[in-house]
Amino acid sequence: MNRRQEVQKGFSLIELLIVVTIILIIAAIAIPNLMRSKMTANEAAAVEALRTLNSTALMYSTTYGGFPHAISDMGPASGSPNPSSSAADLIDSVLATGIKSGYKFTYTVVASDPSGNVLSYAIAASPVTPGTTGQRSFFTDQSGTIRASANGVADASSTPIG
Repeated sequence: MNRRQEVQKGFSLIELLIVVTIILIIAAIAIPNLMRSKMTANEAAAVEALRTLNSTALMYSTTYGGFPHAISDMGPASGSPNPSSSAADLIDSVLATGIKSGYKFTYTVVASDPSGNVLSYAIAASPVTPGTTGQRSFFTDQSGTIRASANGVADASSTPIG
């Protein structure tokens, strides 16, 4: 048998380049959709976290006579198994840090009485990296209404969400 009669095994360089090109085209279509779905999931998680913070702030106020002074006050204690006003153990330790699912949660005391009891609060949730971890920002307060803004920081005048 001479060399001209040998059967070629494997793929040619042209065939491999065509396959790589097809894979790159599919990736160019799929990756933006994946990023968009991740941002949507982060936004949904942020809204759910705000709902959680509102309900736990209400539980906190019935137990301790006022709303918490900070998000961390609703979190777990770092050494003591007993809940207290500075570590009520009502939310998980990740949310208590103020950053979760690509969003940063900023808790602000709006009003307090002369004894220092918090009467009202506001919580803003903004994407850690706008356009990557989320597109919209969110706002809530002791009323429980969650508001959203696609342009900048959400506040009490932003559009309520369902």
